[in-house]
Amino acid sequence: MLLVDDDPLVRTGLSMILSSTDDIRVVAEAGDGDEAVPKVTMHAPDIVLMDIRMRRMNGLAATAAVTALPNPPKVLVLTTYDLDEYVFDALGAGASGFLLKEGSPQEIIDAVRVVAAGEAMLSPRTTRKLIGHFVAARVSPRRHRARAGLSTLTEREREIVTAVAQGGTNAEIGAELHLSEATVKTHITRIFAKLDANNRVQLTIFAYEAGLVAP
Repeated sequence: MLLVDDDPLVRTGLSMILSSTDDIRVVAEAGDGDEAVPKVTMHAPDIVLMDIRMRRMNGLAATAAVTALPNPPKVLVLTTYDLDEYVFDALGAGASGFLLKEGSPQEIIDAVRVVAAGEAMLSPRTTRKLIGHFVAARVSPRRHRARAGLSTLTEREREIVTAVAQGGTNAEIGAELHLSEATVKTHITRIFAKLDANNRVQLTIFAYEAGLVAP
């Protein structure tokens, strides 16, 4: 994984925490968002742990640049505040989840593993709180696009998007809708293509903006 933070002490601490495990390896570090894309291109990490507020290019712009790359890594955003508008926009730009800097070492390790597995978005309750807060506070063209996108989905696909937004895993959604886990995965892949989304967090934002789930 790649660590991106403008505080060298934070990078050192995170590197020590993550390198203490057998299944996580830090391949590179970057001191600001400007360095993120070249480091991703050079080292091809599976995950980028991205500070959201940096003095030069911030984590929002860097997340958008990284997720626009071919075969991009998953981005996990670091923040001090759980209700951070930059984090909400980073999730909309393709980040797979966010993590509070005050988290314990084990929470940081678990967060990286969850994002690496790609099964469920990180901290569903906290992520939905953030998404619900900012969707309720904004009236934006995104809402109109979301409602237009809703018309492209079948009734079954709408049910699955709603279940994803409520934090369900593929297995849980399958049990609820009487579908196999493989069928749920197939539906989600088709939904990603229809909505031009690349992860479950973006589906959750869509569900709120389209009115499938109430903030």
